[in-house]
Amino acid sequence: MKTIKQLGAYGLIIENERILLITKNGGPYDKKLDLPGGTIDFCERPEDALKRELLEETGLKIMTYELFDADSLSFEWYFKENLPFKVHHIGIFYKINSYENNIKEDIMINENNNDSLGAKFYEISKLNRNELSKIALLELKKLGYILK
Repeated sequence: MKTIKQLGAYGLIIENERILLITKNGGPYDKKLDLPGGTIDFCERPEDALKRELLEETGLKIMTYELFDADSLSFEWYFKENLPFKVHHIGIFYKINSYENNIKEDIMINENNNDSLGAKFYEISKLNRNELSKIALLELKKLGYILK
């Protein structure tokens, strides 16, 4: 079985019991709701990746943030139904305290953004665990949310 290791920086933006999530395009979380953020490039600081990824995926310019968590999980993913991969997803998670700009609810896929179809706030109490990426579910549990 082939393996994939993903190391990323992710933002947690929660306002009035609503969380900002993106809709994923492609990969193990295709069509799932996920935390905004993504791959930390070679020689890039995690905080710089956080700012870059959130601007690309949501249109937001991150102003202040604080480290919340670092964790990982592993799972099997079948690419095109018949090619199995073992995925090890490692995340560094930040609570976003302030930001500028408006949220882009519809984003085009291009060379700067290859996996977000846009972002919007969702009422946490109305989310279903089957709609969420595994990494988003992990962090929501750590924040004390129990999802149906």
